[in-house]
Amino acid sequence: MLGNGMPTRTFILFVSALLSTTAAVCQNSTHSSARASSPAAIVPGTPWRAGSQSLQAHSGGIIQVGNTWYWIGENKTHGSSFYANSCYSSADLVHWTFVNDTLTLAKTGDLGPDRIVERPKILYNARTKTYVMYMHIDDPKYAEAKVGVATSSTVCGNYTYRGSFRPLGFESRDIGLFQDADGSAYLLTEDRKNGLRIDALSPDYLSVTQTVAVLPDMEAPAMVKIEGTYFLFCSHLTGWDTNDNQYATAPSPAGPWSSLANFAPAGTHTFNSQTTFVIPVRGKKATSYIYMGDRWVPKDLKASTYIWLPLTISGTSVSMAWRDRWTLDARAETWNPAP
Repeated sequence: MLGNGMPTRTFILFVSALLSTTAAVCQNSTHSSARASSPAAIVPGTPWRAGSQSLQAHSGGIIQVGNTWYWIGENKTHGSSFYANSCYSSADLVHWTFVNDTLTLAKTGDLGPDRIVERPKILYNARTKTYVMYMHIDDPKYAEAKVGVATSSTVCGNYTYRGSFRPLGFESRDIGLFQDADGSAYLLTEDRKNGLRIDALSPDYLSVTQTVAVLPDMEAPAMVKIEGTYFLFCSHLTGWDTNDNQYATAPSPAGPWSSLANFAPAGTHTFNSQTTFVIPVRGKKATSYIYMGDRWVPKDLKASTYIWLPLTISGTSVSMAWRDRWTLDARAETWNPAP
C-alpha cells in the first residue's frame, strides 16, 4: 500500500533466473526445461506468465523449499477487493507454474466480499512444522488496519485462516516478515500514527510479543541480513504514486538504525516501483540479492507488472541500477547484463 490511506502497493524488484535457452522473460516452461544450460534473461516490467495465464502474485513474497521456489501473492484478477492469494512454483525463478490458491474468497468475514487482503508473506516454523502466513487485513476505507494470520502444513496448501488483530493494539497496514538464522522472526508493519514498527513474533509465529524498534513512518517494508548487518528497505507514503524508496542498516533488529538513504538513482522513483521483498539467491560460494518490486496499474490492477533487479552490496551501502535485460546464474553465483 502506498500512503494517503490508499493501498500502498508495494512495488518490488525480485530475483530471477537461471537456466533455459531463450531471452524471453516470463514465459512459463516445465521445471525440466528450466534446467537447461544457459540462463534465461530477465526483462523488468514485462508481463509474467504461468502457462497461458498471467501470473497473479502481486505484493507477494518468495520462500525456497529444497530446490523449489514458491511465490505467494495477491491475485488481482477481479480488482482491488480480495479474491485469492495465489501460489506458484519454479525451479529457476523465471519459469513459473500455478500450484494453488492458498486462501480464497469467503462468504463473510475478513476474507469476504469487498474486503482488503494485501502483502501476503510466509515463514516456515521448524519448531511447529507449520507454514505461517501474515497479511494486511482491512475494510474498503482502510480504517481497520489489522494483520491476519493463516497456517498450513504445506507451503502451497489450503491455509486455515486464524483471524486478525492489531499488533500490540497498534494500527497495521503494509507488512513484511523477517526470519533470522536462529529461527526468531519479526513482523514489519506500518503504523501510521507512530512509524514503521519492527515487532518480535512469538515462538510459534502466531502472535506479536513486543516492539523492538520504531523507525520513521514509511511503508512497504522488506528486511534481509547480509554478513551480520540488517538491511531494511521501505518506501515513502505517496498514495498510488511511486517515490524514491530508501533503506537503513543496523547491527540488530533493535537497532540502532542508520539514517534512511536512496538505493536507486534519485528521481527515478525506484524505477517506477515499490519495494515488496528482497530475495537471497545462495550459490556455492556467494549469495546474490534481488530487489523485487511491483509496478502498479491502478485502473487495471491485474495488468500490473513486476520489477526485478540485482542489488549491489558494498559493506553497509546498497545501490541498484536499471537493466533492460539481465541474467542470474545461481550455480555460478553471478548475474550479468543480457545482450
